[in-house]
Order: sequence, then C-alpha cells, then structure tokens
Amino acid sequence: MRTFEHASPTTKEQAVALLADRWGETEILAGGTDILSLMKDHIVEPKRLVNIKEIKELGGLKYSASTGLRIGALVTFQELAESETVKKEYPALFQAADGVASMQIRNVGTVGGDLCQRPRCWYFRNGMGLLAQDASGKSLVLEGENQYHAILGNSGPAYFVHPSSLAPALIALGAKVRVFGPKGARDVPAEQFFTTPKSNQERETVLKPNEIVTEILVPPAAGAHNATYEVRQREALDWPLAAAAVSLKMTGKKVASARVVLGHVAPIPWPAKGADKFLAGKTISEQVALEAGSAAVAGAKALSRNGHKIQLARVAVKRAILLAAEGRA
Repeated sequence: MRTFEHASPTTKEQAVALLADRWGETEILAGGTDILSLMKDHIVEPKRLVNIKEIKELGGLKYSASTGLRIGALVTFQELAESETVKKEYPALFQAADGVASMQIRNVGTVGGDLCQRPRCWYFRNGMGLLAQDASGKSLVLEGENQYHAILGNSGPAYFVHPSSLAPALIALGAKVRVFGPKGARDVPAEQFFTTPKSNQERETVLKPNEIVTEILVPPAAGAHNATYEVRQREALDWPLAAAAVSLKMTGKKVASARVVLGHVAPIPWPAKGADKFLAGKTISEQVALEAGSAAVAGAKALSRNGHKIQLARVAVKRAILLAAEGRA
C-alpha cells in the first residue's frame, strides 16, 4: 500500500477535524477488517488514516426499558453476541451478529464499520470501479459474473449488494444512526442511512467525507417479535446469499404491524413493504409466511445468472417470520 499519515484522535471533535471534505483523501480506521484490505488492493489510497479506536465515548452498550438500546460505533460483533440484553430484547440483532462465523471478524469488526463497509462486488474489489463499467459506460455486470449481485433495486447503474449484516435488523427495529460532523450531531433513521450511488465518486451512505458514525439508537422492542434469518452457501467465513430481518407487533394472535427488510439482495438493505402490507391482520402460519416471502420479492428481477437468489430471499423471509413468531433466539 502507499504511504499515508496516521492520526489517533481521542475525541470525536478531533477526529472530524482531521477528515477532509472530499472522498478519498482521508479514511476512517475502526476494526480495520475492510479499509486495510481496500488499501492493500489500491482500491482506496488515502493520504491520511484517522484511527478512531482511542475515542472511548464511541464504545459500550447501554440499555434502558424506557429509551431502548444505545450501541457505540466501536462495539464489536462479539460484544453484541455476548449481550444477554440484546439476545433477550432484540433477537434479530443477536442472530445477525451471531451469524458472523469468523472469530477474528467477530472480535475486531465493529458495528459502525459494518454499516459503512464497502461492497464485496468482485468487480469493485478488482479495481473496476464501484459501478463496474467499461470505457463506454456499459455495465460489466449485466452479462458477466453476476450470480451474487442484486435482484432488487437493480435497474442500474449499481448492481452490487449491500454487505451489512446488521443493517436489515436495525431497520426492522426502527433504529437511528447518530452521525457527528463539523456542524454537530444528527440522527438519521437507519432506513434512510443507505443510498444507491449513481457515480463511481459517490458512497453507499448519507455520510459526508468529514462525518463519522458515533452510535446507533434502537428503540425499545416493546414486546415486538423479531428475528433474522440468513441463507449462506457455507456456514463458515461466508457472506449470506440472502437474508431477512422481521419485526412483528402482535395483537393477540394477529399481526398488528410488520417490518420486513431484506439483506444482500439490493444495493441498499431492502424494506419489503409488500410483505409488511400482506402480513397486517394475518395470523402467522407456515402458509402465511410463505406468501409473505412471495410478496417480499414480487418486484425482483433476475440478472443473467442470479435467478436462484429470488427463491433464497423468499425462503429467508418465510423462515425469519416463523422464527420471530416463535419468539425465540
């Protein structure tokens, strides 16, 4: 990798002051599981790396029955998976964290880093740009190796899938992402935090180059049944092919309201509003869960080699709903 400056601020104000106002000049170092790989492969070549691991206020989990869960941006997957409160109150979040099989990533990878990590698209990772286009602007993905690419939100120009493990659960649970920059803090609903870039110079979140994620705020689950289900080709060291997070608010045995969010199937974590609408007023059964899965992928469009992902997403939704209805982690 190229030479770079390394800074280790101890406050969020210092960190923000060290960041540039243009993408590419500076980057954030937290767990390092993503940024260091990108730098070694010369996908990004920042002039300065700002290490935020020394900022103590960005760590820690704090729960209150009245206000919910506060997750510091530097909390690791392992800390989430070991939290009895998370396991009891937010099983969807616990299951998403526990699904990361690599102990190295679990102990180093952070919540903030998971939300901000770059796409795992092999075109992007091999230096062909975020949108993977040839010199004429034509996508290399459409007739290429696209078996792991998007089936939703894939009308172009982006065809990658968002790699976050935690985002679908956080969106389903109604979380907010707290961002800090030169103008202070702002809270962004998790559903609005992710964006689909339209150029190679853009990023996949609403973060500005001189902003950082400081914490995630999850409201009280208030008895909502929630769960995450992921479909992987292999259990170990593999990103899911499709995932679904579900939160169900029940009135007796009927669903009062539902939030279904798909992961790894679109350039952003994908709210399946058709499934939400279908589930309202229903009593959960295997058939209802199956039909909700179909509603979730009603607008899916396969590329030349990824039609199998539509069925996998359908199954993920079905199983997440049944798991949530059982009310167990």
